[in-house]
Amino acid sequence: MVSTIMGGVMIKKWNDFLAQSGGRVVEGCVEHFGQEAVELWTALNDGAICSELSCLGLIAVEGSEAEQFLQGQLTCDVRQATPDQSLLGAFCSPKGRALACFRLFRRGETLYLELPQELVEPMLVRLRKYVLRAKVTLQDASDTLVRFGVAGPRAEALLTERCGVLPDAVNRVAHTVSGDGADLTLIRTPATITPRFAVYGSLPTMQALWTALDREVTFTGGQPWRLLNILAGLPMIYPETVEAFVPQMINLEILGGISFKKGCYTGQEVVARTHYLGKLKRRMYLARVESENPPRPGDPLFSPQADASQGAGRIVDSAKHPDGGYAVLASALIPCAEQGVLRLGNADGPTLRLEPLPYALA
Repeated sequence: MVSTIMGGVMIKKWNDFLAQSGGRVVEGCVEHFGQEAVELWTALNDGAICSELSCLGLIAVEGSEAEQFLQGQLTCDVRQATPDQSLLGAFCSPKGRALACFRLFRRGETLYLELPQELVEPMLVRLRKYVLRAKVTLQDASDTLVRFGVAGPRAEALLTERCGVLPDAVNRVAHTVSGDGADLTLIRTPATITPRFAVYGSLPTMQALWTALDREVTFTGGQPWRLLNILAGLPMIYPETVEAFVPQMINLEILGGISFKKGCYTGQEVVARTHYLGKLKRRMYLARVESENPPRPGDPLFSPQADASQGAGRIVDSAKHPDGGYAVLASALIPCAEQGVLRLGNADGPTLRLEPLPYALA
């Protein structure tokens, strides 16, 4: 069983530890370590970064019917989430709109859903409505595991030296156990050029690994990791975009986050109809944009080719780019993106310059 530490005690201790290393902690998350621009630059260049990820929360799902329960709620095939394999997926409304995107992985007997911290409680409320008599428990596990990400050309060598074993393919999982019982979970996440690994473990174990990486990496807050997610074409749902997209509008089936063979789940009818009837009108694109104000998830897009009644699309995610402007993921009408013009906000807004995603759009 997962034993939640009341009041966020573990994360508070973790943040106190990071603050001693120069971390600027705001509302329970580390924004940066005093060199925000350098941290972003290093994420896209030759150095290795270690990004603190408390901005992401965890939901723990346990019980003899945990897998069966999640199978009836999520877009992915939960049976494929083995101790060695993680999955991307979404939880949808009955109308087939994504309420949250997540990474699903196993650690011991527990299934974990990782998603933005601010969506943990709303998702728990919605999921619990479907529990009924199922032998399953759901709880906020954000305070039970410390998490950070390691990326860069030397990430693989650094972690192999300290952990001994790493997952050998994207979305694969490895678990390590030392002689004193300390354990780590490592997931190889999608990346553009250099490898990336998300790491999870207990407070003492993660403090020891963080300290061991000192002088080998540039410590960062969560924004460089968010930038790397965007460049890898990985969507995220935030409070501003809850129910804004059918999962295919954010490329989730291309990323393996939708199973069309698993059977029924909440919202399945709409998701399946979109797939089999070929009615998808919007896709998610990677773009750069120069803007005085940071683009936000949910911000509208404009295109002269779009019908004013339906809009051209919305921003899915955004992060500052070290070369200037912002990298964004945008869900947009396919003709507007591929044969037209997309602008941020309105007809006078800055133009989105499309860039190739690291995967092909079907």
